[in-house]
Amino acid sequence: MKKYLYFLSFIMSMSVLAQDFSVEGKVFNPSNSINDGVIKLEVSGGEAPYTYKWSNQNTPLTSSKATGLVEGIPYTCVITDSSGKSVTKVFTVESEAITEIFNGTMTPAVSALGSVLFWDPFAAIGIYDPVVYADSKRVGIPNWSPELEDKFTLKKWLKSNGEKVKQGEAIAVLSNAAGEDINISALANGTLDHLTKEGNVVYNSDNKEHIIEQGAHYFAEIKYDEPIVLTHPNGDPLTKPISFIVIWLVLGATFFTIRMGFINIRGFGHALELAKGKYDDPNAPGQVTHFQALATAVSGTVGLGNIAGVAVAVSLGGAGATFWMIVCGLLGMSSKFVECTLGVKYRDILPDGRVFGGPMNYLRYGLEKRNMKGLGKVLAGLFAVLAVGASFGGGNMFQANQSFEQLAGQFPALAGNGFWFGVVTAILVGVVIIGGINSIAKVTGKIVPVMASIYVVAALAVIVMNIQNIGPAFSAIVEGAFSPSALKGGIVGVLVVGFQRAAFSNEAGVGSAAIAHSTAKTNNPPSEGFVALLEPFIDTVVVCTLTALVLIFTGMHEVEGMAGAQLTSDAFGSQISWFPYVLALAVFLFAFSTMISWSYYGMRAWTYLFGKSKRTEFIYKIFFLVFVVIGASVSLGAVLDFSDMMILAMSFPNIIGLYIMSGEVKKDLSEYFSKLKSNQLFKKQMVEKE
Repeated sequence: MKKYLYFLSFIMSMSVLAQDFSVEGKVFNPSNSINDGVIKLEVSGGEAPYTYKWSNQNTPLTSSKATGLVEGIPYTCVITDSSGKSVTKVFTVESEAITEIFNGTMTPAVSALGSVLFWDPFAAIGIYDPVVYADSKRVGIPNWSPELEDKFTLKKWLKSNGEKVKQGEAIAVLSNAAGEDINISALANGTLDHLTKEGNVVYNSDNKEHIIEQGAHYFAEIKYDEPIVLTHPNGDPLTKPISFIVIWLVLGATFFTIRMGFINIRGFGHALELAKGKYDDPNAPGQVTHFQALATAVSGTVGLGNIAGVAVAVSLGGAGATFWMIVCGLLGMSSKFVECTLGVKYRDILPDGRVFGGPMNYLRYGLEKRNMKGLGKVLAGLFAVLAVGASFGGGNMFQANQSFEQLAGQFPALAGNGFWFGVVTAILVGVVIIGGINSIAKVTGKIVPVMASIYVVAALAVIVMNIQNIGPAFSAIVEGAFSPSALKGGIVGVLVVGFQRAAFSNEAGVGSAAIAHSTAKTNNPPSEGFVALLEPFIDTVVVCTLTALVLIFTGMHEVEGMAGAQLTSDAFGSQISWFPYVLALAVFLFAFSTMISWSYYGMRAWTYLFGKSKRTEFIYKIFFLVFVVIGASVSLGAVLDFSDMMILAMSFPNIIGLYIMSGEVKKDLSEYFSKLKSNQLFKKQMVEKE
C-alpha cells in the first residue's frame, strides 16, 4: 500500500511540475528610430522544444525573440510546448519619440485602408483559393546567381527519373568548367523528375539564352506527394490576392476603352498632333499649352515607381509581367481621356485667369446636372480630402524621403544630412510653386523631356549593348505571360502583378492628372482628353517597359531579395559602370518634378475645401514646403504608407463619376470628330519658306 501511495504521489508531483508552464517577456525600445522594437521571451516549465507563433509574420516559429517591431502596437505570441500545452501573451513596445507615436498611431489606419484597397472579392466569394501552394521543389546549381560566370554540365544521375527520393539523399553529380565535381542532394521528399539529360549543359554564362531564360539553372524537380502550403516565417500561409483596387482600375479602363470606341488606338495620331502644338489657339481660355499640361501631368506620374516599382514587379512576376503591364497601360489611356475631357469641361476660370478644375468640379457639378447633387457633393468632398492627404504624403514626403535615400546611397557625404537636404529641396520646390501653374508648367516642360530622354537613351544603350538577347528576351516575356509553368503563381498571378504595377504607376482613373489638364488653353474639352491619353503611353508603355527590358536583357530579373531601385541601378551599372550616379540624380529629378506637380493637385483640392483666395493658396504652399523638410529628415513609416494609399483611394469617387458621365463624354467626342473632319477647329497656319 505504501509503495502504491509513494508511486501515486510521485506521478502527481511530476504532473504538477509539467503543468508549471509559464512565460515571462522583456520588452526593449533600443532607440528613437521607428520599427526597431524588441520582445524577448523566457519560458519555464512545460516540455521542450517550444514553438512561438508570433503575430509578427517575420518572426520564425522557432524564435523566442521578435525584432523590428512597431512601437505602440500590441503583438501576440502563442507559446506551445511539445505536449500541446500553450500560453498566450500580449506585449507592446512603448513609444517614446514623437515619430514612434505617429508611426504607431497610423499603423492600424494603414491596415484598415489596406483591407479595403487590397481586399480580394474573388477569394471572398470562393471563386479561387488565394493561398500559395507548392507542388514541387526545383533543384538548381548551388549558390547560383545571375552574375555567376561558369559552365555546368550534368555529369551523372544517381537516381532514376520517377524514383522516390528523400531529403538530403544524393541524386546527381555536376561538373563545372574547371572539371570539378559537385555533388547534389535532394532538397525535399518526393518523386524525382529529370529536366536535363546526362552529359548535357545545365547552364553556361556565355550562352545569352541561358542568361535571359527564367530558371535556366534548374536541372531537376522533386514533386511532392501532396501540395505544400507556403508560409511566412511565423507559419501564416502565403497568399496572392487579386486586389480590389486593381480590379476597380482595370475594369474601369476596359469599360472606357470599349465605350469610347478604342479611342486609345484611333485617337493616338491626333493626340500627337495636339501635343506638338498644331492646334494651339493662343486666344483660347486657360493658362498653359497642351504640351505644358501634358508635361506637368507626366511629371506627376513618372517617378520612383518606374524605377523601383517595375523592378519589384518583374522580380515577383517574372518577364511575363512586362506584357500585362503594357496591356494595362494601353487600357489606361482611355481612362485618362475621359477624366481629362471632363476636367476641362467643368473647369471654373476666375477673372484673374486662375483655373479651378479636376474631379472636384466634374463630380460636383456634372452630377448636379443629373439631379444627383447630394452624391456629387459627397464624392467631390471625399476626393478633395484624399487628394490633400495624398499630396502631403505620396506626392511630397515619400518623394523627398526616397530621393534622399537614393542620393545618399551613391553619395555617402549626404548620409545623416536629411534635414539640410530637405531644406535645399524645399527652397527649390518653393521657387517653382510660388509662381503657380504657369511656373510649374514651364519647369516641367523643360525637366520632363530632359530626364525622360536621359533615362530612355540609357535604357536603349543597355538594350543595344545586349541586342543579341532580343530573341530570348521577347520569348521570355511572351512565354512568361501565357505559360502556367513559367509563372510564380500561375497566369493570373503574373497578370495581376503586371496590371498592378501599371495601374499604380500611371494613375489612370485616379483623377489627379485631370487637375493639371484642366488648365490647358482650349475651347474643346475632348482635345485635352486626346493629349492626356499620351500620358499612360509615355509612363507605362515606354518608360516602365524600358526598365523591364533592361532588367530582362541583363538577366537581373531573376535576382531576389534586393530593393527595387537598387536592382534597377545594378542592372544599368552592369553595363554602364558610372550610370548609377546619373540614375541617382535622375531619381531626384523624377521626385522633384513629382513634388511640384502634386503641390498643384493638392492646392486645388485644398482651395475646393477652404476657399479660392490667394491667401488660402499661400497657406497650403507653406504647409507643403514644411512637409518636404519633414519627409527628407524623419522616418515616418506608416504615415507615408497611408498617404501613398490615399492616391489609390482617390479612384473610388472618381471612377464612379466617370461611369455616370461616360455617355456625355462619348457625345462630346462625336461632336469633336465632326468639327475635326469639317475643318472647324483652330489650326496653326504653317508659314512656307521662300
